[in-house]
Amino acid sequence: MEQESGPHPAEQGTGTGETVAEVPGAPVRGTLLSRLRQGPGAGVALVLGAAGLLFVASGSTAQGTDLRGDTADLASLVGEERDRAARSTTLVEGLRAEVASLEEGARGADPELEATVVRMGEAAGMQAVTGPAVRVVLDDADLTRGRAALARPDDLVVHQGDVQAVVNALWLGGAEAMQLMDQRVISTSAVRCIGNTLSLQGQPYSPPYVITAVGDPDALLAALESSEAVGRYEAAVEAFGLGYDVDAVEQAELPAYSGPLEMRYAEVRTT
Repeated sequence: MEQESGPHPAEQGTGTGETVAEVPGAPVRGTLLSRLRQGPGAGVALVLGAAGLLFVASGSTAQGTDLRGDTADLASLVGEERDRAARSTTLVEGLRAEVASLEEGARGADPELEATVVRMGEAAGMQAVTGPAVRVVLDDADLTRGRAALARPDDLVVHQGDVQAVVNALWLGGAEAMQLMDQRVISTSAVRCIGNTLSLQGQPYSPPYVITAVGDPDALLAALESSEAVGRYEAAVEAFGLGYDVDAVEQAELPAYSGPLEMRYAEVRTT
């Protein structure tokens, strides 16, 4: 939060460059001005001397290292996570191709087991899904509209909780499968905000955010209407001009999940 600030009493001047009060720092400021007024030679010498002191202090502090070396750059961190996710995705795709090859070789050996594998794959998001769906689009407010002028900056953007509200409502409405932007959403997917962007499985996205859920359109639409959290977002839509579009889709095709599967808190029971 920014606070209004004005000149410190010690820094208030008379308009001629002289200090008003004798406080710590004021004599130095007055001495500097008086010396600079003595002539060009004195001013140049003083400036060169001050510059030399700054170089010495900087070198002593850095001790041969970059003074900015430990500063975290959010953009670079996001880039590193994106690259890590891309490498993991490539690895997973290779392993998935290997599994598909093994499944093809074992096809027909045990029909019951094969059917179980297919059902589990669909439930886990490892199979592509096609069917009727509902598509929801969330977007930041249009800053050119009059309503945006009276709002706070936080009122004009889609937040993590808004996306989660829609996702949760669609799951409660019986969604069989879901996709956020171009990625399949599964049980381990986590929607997070990083600055003014959305992060899903290591990939950053900017608004508008598109959520597609395969299932009974009537049930999915009813779940959105009855959700209190979605209702609060709709109120913000009316008040601040945020984007909210909901459409029934006759046929949508959702890809299989292709990201990494890193289980941190789940474990397989052996008994």
